[in-house]
Amino acid sequence: MSAFFNNTSPTSLTFFLTGVPGLEAAHTWISIPFCCLYIVALSGNGMILFVIVTEPSLHEPMYYFLSMLSSTDLGLCISTLFTVLGIFWFNAREISFNACLAQMFFIHLFTFMESSVLLAMAFDRFVAISNPLRYATILTHSRITQIGAAIVLRGTVILIPLVLLLKRLSFCRSLVLHHSYCFHPDVMKLSCSDTKVNSAFGLTAIISTAGVDSVFILLSYILIICSILSIASPKERKKAFSTCISHVTAVAIFYIPLISLSFVHRFGKRAPPYVPTLIANIYLLIPPAMNPIIYSVKTKQIRKAILKVFHPKGILI
Repeated sequence: MSAFFNNTSPTSLTFFLTGVPGLEAAHTWISIPFCCLYIVALSGNGMILFVIVTEPSLHEPMYYFLSMLSSTDLGLCISTLFTVLGIFWFNAREISFNACLAQMFFIHLFTFMESSVLLAMAFDRFVAISNPLRYATILTHSRITQIGAAIVLRGTVILIPLVLLLKRLSFCRSLVLHHSYCFHPDVMKLSCSDTKVNSAFGLTAIISTAGVDSVFILLSYILIICSILSIASPKERKKAFSTCISHVTAVAIFYIPLISLSFVHRFGKRAPPYVPTLIANIYLLIPPAMNPIIYSVKTKQIRKAILKVFHPKGILI
């Protein structure tokens, strides 16, 4: 069998995805909350994008960045939707090598992009609070477009070598993946080739994206807090803090599941096999589902624009 896999082109291989280990009999019931999360994420982010595009009063830097966040969340949901629900509903576990690489590419691309967008939003809040008079001249439409292009380019440039390095590997072990979607460390572990270069490049990719972004987000908020504390009026300080609540919450729901998944993989060896699988799915589903709710509840302009869609004659809030 080993010789068979060694002599087989990786592109002709078929991987087998995993649902929730040990809970296969309950997959139909487990699919219900997952389906609900997908519906909330897709409809919520779609609505955010729609109101930002159609409402002229939302054509400002803060909302452009929010539209980027909603776009990455939509991409992340669509990247995992078919394999996750396919397993739960139809037990469709097979995925070809090329399809697996494509899914892996987009999952990681949208994850890296979300991290970058959260950093851009932190910069937006810093400029708005520390230098409000120059806010419009610093964050012009052309500069926001450049930031968006840089976010996509950075993720793509980092991921292309990662995919190419996987294509050179040989696979001679079990081809059963541990998640309901293709994840770089998961695919890499199935190889019988030397994966030191893949592992090092994967770690470098994470550090140079989410790692660097998290450090700069933290630094941004240190500067934001210093700027807010320098404001004399308590009322103005409270108002400045309130504009950051939505973003801080979005950062928390993105990084906390990511850190939890990392800890489980490294220190949760005795945990039931379904624990890392559920955390991994939560990591990819909770931020896209929660972000539109957070911004709808905490941002008055977004809330008014959404209500305007359903009640065109207007409801004053």
